[in-house]
Amino acid sequence: MKAKVSWQGDLSFSGTADSGFTVPLDAKPEVGGNDQGFRPLELMAVSLAGCTAMDVISILKKKREQVHDFQVEVRTERAEDHPQVFTSAVIEYHVAGEDVDPEAVTRSMELSAVRYCPAQNMLSQVFPIALKYYIYQGKTLEDAELISEGTYTLPDQG
Repeated sequence: MKAKVSWQGDLSFSGTADSGFTVPLDAKPEVGGNDQGFRPLELMAVSLAGCTAMDVISILKKKREQVHDFQVEVRTERAEDHPQVFTSAVIEYHVAGEDVDPEAVTRSMELSAVRYCPAQNMLSQVFPIALKYYIYQGKTLEDAELISEGTYTLPDQG
């Protein structure tokens, strides 16, 4: 894989990779940016969320779970001192559907964590990542009723 950023002025960059899509990167005005793009570490969190989300929804579909709405949130903690690296993360899987099986969700989370998601596999070697799920009965996350929640602990983080 090849990725590159091209300077757009001040602290603004345009990033691209093999897929050919472009993403804006920038910084806060107080540090010299124009606040017109993602911060680099935000993209790392989005990458982690996207990687595991693609795995989990794909596995749930293969298991024929009736998922109508799905969202993955990643919350990170960062060191106070520079370089302010991530020190931990929580990945929350929000699944809305009809009679979604909690065991299917946890198994999908497990497979993503230990087998399929390179972002999660790589980052979990550097800092702890907690996994939580929330299952809702209904068509959309906004209108559905929470019916189940839980955690999955990775074997080496137990």
